[in-house]
Amino acid sequence: MGRGWRTVAEAMTVKRRRKIDQIIAAGSSEARLVRRARIVLLAAGGAGPAEIARVVGCSLPTARLWPARFATRGIPGLFDRPRPGRPAVHGPSARLAVVATATAIPPSGQSVWTQRTLAAHLAGRGLSISPATVGRVLAEAEVRPHRVRGWLHRADNPEFWLRASEVCRLSLDGPPPGTLLLSVDEKTGIQAKSRKHPEIPARLGRDARRAFEYVRHGTVSIIAAMHVFTGQVLAHRIGRNNSRTFLDFLVTLDQSIQPDQRIHLILDNGSSHTSAATRAWLAAHPRFTVTYTPKHASWLNMIEQWFGVLTRRLLRRGDFATREDLEAQIIDFTLAHNETAKPYRWRYDAEAEHARYLDRHPTRQPAPSTQDLPRAA
Repeated sequence: MGRGWRTVAEAMTVKRRRKIDQIIAAGSSEARLVRRARIVLLAAGGAGPAEIARVVGCSLPTARLWPARFATRGIPGLFDRPRPGRPAVHGPSARLAVVATATAIPPSGQSVWTQRTLAAHLAGRGLSISPATVGRVLAEAEVRPHRVRGWLHRADNPEFWLRASEVCRLSLDGPPPGTLLLSVDEKTGIQAKSRKHPEIPARLGRDARRAFEYVRHGTVSIIAAMHVFTGQVLAHRIGRNNSRTFLDFLVTLDQSIQPDQRIHLILDNGSSHTSAATRAWLAAHPRFTVTYTPKHASWLNMIEQWFGVLTRRLLRRGDFATREDLEAQIIDFTLAHNETAKPYRWRYDAEAEHARYLDRHPTRQPAPSTQDLPRAA
């Protein structure tokens, strides 16, 4: 037996020790697997079966079994070996029927498959199978009909990459000398909400607690412009998000910025930014030039980063008694931000991404339509 315990220490390589530490530290590890890992660690440290059994709280045979398996098979030796179990009730054809049905469009009147509806549908086709078995088959095949991931189809449109490249070049290289680069957008429908009961602050050993009930006091909308190369922000409250409001903001920028500086705006394709009135005003004020982000790519507009910070640090957990209170706190947040403002680091390069896109998609493939997808028989 002595030789066997020395073999455990010899089998404990740095890589295996790191893996065992991960098993013990992971909250998702099974309790029995963690206990086996602890047994192996004690054995590698020179502990005998009796000491391991006392420390871990297991029997002597268990304290002898897992070090021996680890010495022979390494990390895989800590896991249970496959067992035959009872004979399979459903063969491969039944399993294929479950997977094929789960990946087909549900019948009319349903939008998603469940284990029960799958079992009932297959029973109507002559295959008697329980919902639990359906769940096991889908889990083995890694088919999850109850889950969906959002996806936006974007064809390889040359205009997209052209516009994205223009925005990237401005953010990476800057505008021409004597030009102020501003990122402008609106954030609408910010809710002014207050909790019915005061929040209980955090203390040692307990997180902050807050009531789930709240009172709505209306909404506030703002328009903001960020100096891309300083990070400073100018934010105004707006009553309506339309062309007239946007033009009033442009007039404010025109009056507050030194007349010898040109102004270059980065805008998305919102209706107030592309309306006939806005285009006419910009044409009458050659001091202003505009670069529009591509469709479905407003994330290229730098002001969106600041909106995200505003949401995380103030709006998400803020408590606002009135709309005026919300507006005042947004102003305070903006002023505090401007005192220590730094520009965001821009790393995205649309031209390089376009080259990688073409490498991944050498030929265009037509998007599948719902008519091409199989329906449940």
